[in-house]
Amino acid sequence: MQFSEYWLRSFVNPPLDSDALGHLLTMAGLEVEESVPAAPAFSGVVVARIVEAGKHPNADKLKLCKVDAGQGELLQIVCGAPNAATGMKVPCAVVGASLPAFAIKAAKLRGVESFGMLCSARELGLSDDHGGLLELPPDAPIGQDVREYFALDDTLFTIKLTPNRSDCLSLAGVAREVAALTGQPLALPPLDPVAPTIDERRVIVLDAPEGCPRYCGRILRGVDAKAPTPDWMKQRLQRSGLRSVSALVDVTNYVMLELGQPLHAFDNAKLAGAIHVRYPRDSEQVLLLNEQTVTPAADTLLIADEARALALAGIMGGDESGITLDTVDLFLESAFFAPAAIAGRARSYGFVSDASHRFERGVDFALASQAIERATKLILDICGGAAGPVEEAVAPDHLPLRNAVRLRPARARRLLGIDLDDDAIVQLLESVHLSVRRDGDALLVEPPSFRFDIEIEEDLIEEIARLHGYDAIPAVAPQGALAMLDRSESSRSAWDVRCRLAGRGYQEVVNYAFVEEAWERDFCANETPIRLANPIASQMSVMRSSLIPGLAANLVANRKRQQSRVRVFEVGRCFERKADGEPVAGFHQPLRIAALAAGLALPEQWGSASRSIDFFDVKGDLEALFAPRALSFEPVSHSALHPGRAATVLMGERRIGVVGEIHPVWVQRYELGSAPVVFEVELDAALAAELPAHREISKLPAVTRDIALVIEQAVPVARVLEVMNEDAAPIVKGIELFDVYHGKGIDPGKKSLAFRVLMQDTQRTLEDAEVDSAVEAIVRHAETALGARLRG
Repeated sequence: MQFSEYWLRSFVNPPLDSDALGHLLTMAGLEVEESVPAAPAFSGVVVARIVEAGKHPNADKLKLCKVDAGQGELLQIVCGAPNAATGMKVPCAVVGASLPAFAIKAAKLRGVESFGMLCSARELGLSDDHGGLLELPPDAPIGQDVREYFALDDTLFTIKLTPNRSDCLSLAGVAREVAALTGQPLALPPLDPVAPTIDERRVIVLDAPEGCPRYCGRILRGVDAKAPTPDWMKQRLQRSGLRSVSALVDVTNYVMLELGQPLHAFDNAKLAGAIHVRYPRDSEQVLLLNEQTVTPAADTLLIADEARALALAGIMGGDESGITLDTVDLFLESAFFAPAAIAGRARSYGFVSDASHRFERGVDFALASQAIERATKLILDICGGAAGPVEEAVAPDHLPLRNAVRLRPARARRLLGIDLDDDAIVQLLESVHLSVRRDGDALLVEPPSFRFDIEIEEDLIEEIARLHGYDAIPAVAPQGALAMLDRSESSRSAWDVRCRLAGRGYQEVVNYAFVEEAWERDFCANETPIRLANPIASQMSVMRSSLIPGLAANLVANRKRQQSRVRVFEVGRCFERKADGEPVAGFHQPLRIAALAAGLALPEQWGSASRSIDFFDVKGDLEALFAPRALSFEPVSHSALHPGRAATVLMGERRIGVVGEIHPVWVQRYELGSAPVVFEVELDAALAAELPAHREISKLPAVTRDIALVIEQAVPVARVLEVMNEDAAPIVKGIELFDVYHGKGIDPGKKSLAFRVLMQDTQRTLEDAEVDSAVEAIVRHAETALGARLRG
């Protein structure tokens, strides 16, 4: 909402400059988005009268004027404006004046001296009109500074209101706030009833009282619609962002800005019978003032007479019943429409009006009769005519209720952290026209009709904070006893997990949990994803069941920016439907951690040859993340991963996730470049840690033996290591694979695995016999369990 500071100060005039006033409004919750001067800076321009306008002796298009600028002698000024004429009053920039674009000096124009400049509106920066001199009214005082005459030292405030403060969509509402915050007297415009001088009225019928519980109407006859709008009203409208249309329209707009009550004027000669507030009939249409023909929806209120629909109630009037410059008799409307009956209706027809903007947020339901009296008085003063009585239709049962709200001052003090006694709280609340009465230790506060936002105790506590001043609430550091909390060594924090991955060159990302449906279908084979009822965008319509698609999207974004080497990870929640047999219906929301690596294994450098990332690089990162806990891996088929280059991740017997290379189909479809490698595991598994256990370090030499086992090709190495460790003697400290062989000397379908067995004791040197016995036990168990044989 935009308004003039001068207009506001006509209601309440605090001893604050413009900047301080803007800060006051912002801190009170009426955020000032912008404050700009009403006109550009200029000086030395006064009201002047052209005493004589003759032809320039040396130029056909120039005039030689004698000008009275109130300086005691006439000024000779050469002027090129076509409308310069004897007797007219115009702005005159005298020698030494400073205009927005240049300064004024004495000069010679075509051989004739000129001591000043007669100005157009464009030269003063008041408008773009440069067709001629800016003509001033005949009563403009000669010699008066033009800035003072037009009140150009005004400031235009634009405030950003939250939807709950609809009472401040008017100058009166803002003035009430300023008066309450500064303690200055409030002088609102008089709203005295206008005595009717004719006895003409039009019947009003509320066919939809739930949408319109109050409707006021009045007939005015003999008005002069062509009467000029007063300059002071034009100026206030223009500085509020509205253009002047005609006197009757300007009055309705002016009262809306001044009091916050939208009004509408119908041409009374175009109305037939009673006025009805009703819902539309089948196939009914309305031609609006914006020349748009609409077919109102069934829940859109209409203003109608006995013959046809006239307007969209609370939104926009109809063109067929609207006033024109030929209007002589009018019917003036002032009504209260329930916010629920107006909200969203204008936007459904593709536009928003000033009236709908106010009604859908809430207009004072007691203001309609006062606003129509104010508008009537202005119309009679400007356009003349005679007014009939105000006809009012009311459905009291459908008017909003203003129930008293119970406030506990002690709770307000505790929540706000400020020491205000009960009397100070009462004074603050009464300053904004809230009715307060005591009820024991509590206060019963009754909001006025224009405060739609006060319904519960918390609303009043917020009001106290706002009126006391948010910047006056002390910032007190919290105090309390702190105790060192126990930290279990059997688990680690998500922060530790993040640090481990960051230490291996990954960067954390945070993606939306709602994703594109195609991602779920391609990467997760999920044909029935969890759909959002109201997605923020069409491409973000379902909830993710995996973190992998989001990381792939991050890779695409980096590829488009010429980043070939990418390593990212994310810790986040996924969303899955629970199986039918589970005891509680609904959704799983597991926390997972996933990572993606693409491009070169190492940053480009001279010290090592370039190679692309592969499965084993990411598998090593995953094992480092879980270290010292051991993981095992088994082949897996996964919709997102390359067949034969993917594995399920096991921690003991528990399957905790997958690791592998992205499927070639998705690499090509999503333009991922070289195939990235990913893993995704359950976060709680990554957070688990083994308790550290003390183990003596041996000072004695270790013994190693190498053995080679021939085994079926399909048996994974992890299974072989598991079996070998099952029957290992206590002296066996580790078994590691160091070679895999296929070829000559090995039967088809089999492979040779070479292992190094490390043995050591902390108390004595091992003897050959017990070393050989330990190795034989390992080999024998592998032969029994896996059908392996010792390679000769």
